[in-house]
Amino acid sequence: MDAASQEEWPVRRLASVSAVSEAHFARSFKEAFGVPPHRYLLTRRIERAKALLRDTDLPILDIALQTGWNSLGTFGRTFRDVTGESPGELRARERSAQHALDLVPACYVSAAHRPDLTTAVSEKRRQESDATKALDSNNVEQEVP
Repeated sequence: MDAASQEEWPVRRLASVSAVSEAHFARSFKEAFGVPPHRYLLTRRIERAKALLRDTDLPILDIALQTGWNSLGTFGRTFRDVTGESPGELRARERSAQHALDLVPACYVSAAHRPDLTTAVSEKRRQESDATKALDSNNVEQEVP
């Protein structure tokens, strides 16, 4: 998965490569890595996309396709959900910052930029939506009889 994160890696494929059942593979993977296989793959894709945005002049669409997304819209929405900023915003911020990372081993840089996906993206969206609704309901003036 790390070497070819742009490919599709359904649990069925991973389990067959490992010669175990899908349920056993998924359970063992989560136990070993702390996240389900899909979330691990998403982390790697975002990590690779961030590096390409930072280190290349490739168009964002090309980066989306190279890192495993089938559409720019899905890439952009997922990227923002995970990182908190759009691919273009990340590129602009990274380019405006001066880097002294040449002296730091690449594995440390990758680990520092790895997104934290202990919560599913859909769960993060639901939590943000609930928080927005709570703020809206607190800001509504209540009528006094």
